[in-house]
Amino acid sequence: MSAVVWQTDFPSLQLRSRGKVRDLYEVGEDLLIVATDRLSAFDVVLPTPIPDKGRVLTQLSLFWFETLREVVPNHVLTATDFTGPLAPYRKQLQGRAMLCRRTQPLPIECVVRGYLSGSGWKDYRTSGHICGIALPPGLRQSDRLPEPIFTPATKATSGHDENITFDEAAARVGRELAERVREISLELYRRAAALAEPRGILIADTKFEFGLLDDEIVWIDEALTPDSSRFWPAESYEPGRGQPSFDKQYVRDYLERIGWSKQPPAPELPDEVVAATQAKYREAYRKLTGHELA
Repeated sequence: MSAVVWQTDFPSLQLRSRGKVRDLYEVGEDLLIVATDRLSAFDVVLPTPIPDKGRVLTQLSLFWFETLREVVPNHVLTATDFTGPLAPYRKQLQGRAMLCRRTQPLPIECVVRGYLSGSGWKDYRTSGHICGIALPPGLRQSDRLPEPIFTPATKATSGHDENITFDEAAARVGRELAERVREISLELYRRAAALAEPRGILIADTKFEFGLLDDEIVWIDEALTPDSSRFWPAESYEPGRGQPSFDKQYVRDYLERIGWSKQPPAPELPDEVVAATQAKYREAYRKLTGHELA
């Protein structure tokens, strides 16, 4: 098993930023994206890492980037050939890092929903709409939607993203580009959902990010991971209630149970919660790819 990584330290590389999960370095004209084992809950990064989490996020992203490469180009240059200035850190990077083309990221999150859950369920109960899209009356929590819908959101630098209408997204990026990323997002979701369901996972919703490079749309960031998607076990799916999921559910449940205020600092996680969360991430990877995490 590879070492657990809570934070990276590569002194000869230019650190660009640290997100909740990923550390980003500049490598010439390119970007090095390193997925750590950090985990955030309720928008707070926890002090306890989840072993294998960063490797699952990276390897699953690579799986989807490759599987769906015919739909849209992606930003990955290599996830194995760490040479030149990266050579001293090859061991730390292996399995959890991608060297990527630098793009101009679009200032919207491209969310696709195939089921009624999360903020979409909340908005539907209030107004019967999600992001300005009217849905049939009488739907239950976790119901499969008549067809997948594109529900964009803002990109929040801190806190939660906010749902916006398609017109608001078009005002931010231009209508032609908004229509194009909507089309791409829906196609990516349909293909991924069709692959995942017979393998035992329902993709309830997911978030895509895109950038522009020489006026070409490029799929960036991560791809259909448990951190950017709701993965539900198909065998236990039952609409009308919330569903178990392949992500940090055990962590959220534990933090709710102990009455944490959801304000920093976050508490340490007990071993059994860490182990259960690690197992869920690895199970999602195994079910989708057909093999165990190396």
